[in-house]
Amino acid sequence: MNKDVIIALDFDSKEKVFEFLDKFQDCKPFVKIGMELYYSAGPEIVREIKKRGHKIFLDLKLHDIPNTVKKSMKVLSELDVDMTNLHAGGTINMMKAALEGLTRADGTRPLLIAVTQLTSTDQESMENDLLIKEPIDKVVMHYASNAKIAGLDGVVCSPLEAGKVHGVCGENFLTVTPGVRLAGDAVGDQKRVTTPLKARELGSDYIVVGRSITGAEDPVKAYKQCVKEFLGE
Repeated sequence: MNKDVIIALDFDSKEKVFEFLDKFQDCKPFVKIGMELYYSAGPEIVREIKKRGHKIFLDLKLHDIPNTVKKSMKVLSELDVDMTNLHAGGTINMMKAALEGLTRADGTRPLLIAVTQLTSTDQESMENDLLIKEPIDKVVMHYASNAKIAGLDGVVCSPLEAGKVHGVCGENFLTVTPGVRLAGDAVGDQKRVTTPLKARELGSDYIVVGRSITGAEDPVKAYKQCVKEFLGE
């Protein structure tokens, strides 16, 4: 199974994105385009970054009625991304509809993964704000099982839950894990976090790293440090 470090391009304009990507002259990192950048620059930013040779995780976290999500995924399937996602909380039927919409006429499609619980969510906020009283690990495993039943390729989860997801859903079921910081970096609004090295030990397949790279004095050096820790390269 492929493993990789994905850089979260959490910028609010394409100018800032390309200024950042221009720093990477000897490699083409896997990158994540989230809501902030997509809403600012639109689908054209996906096409431009793809032309530069980067793999892309389009992180829009769709969550709506099944028919709406199906139609939206059909539109996104026309963009040449490598991975996209939705919220597992939208039910199995919604995830199945998304998969149907994302699959092109020739049978090809990007990887489709489901968000279990955001890494900014902890047990207290889940119980008080969402009225979900079950332990967060149990909720994440249930959502992961639903995603597998729906035919998805994997889930977004905390690195702390990656190994357990593999235990429930199998080693080939992908775990894409945000909430990763280099040792000593601020965790910001994240609650369930760890380092690239620890994420590797816990069984993450892909780690998503944002501020530890994009906010670093030397982003290329920080990226290579993440790769070294996570991939052992």
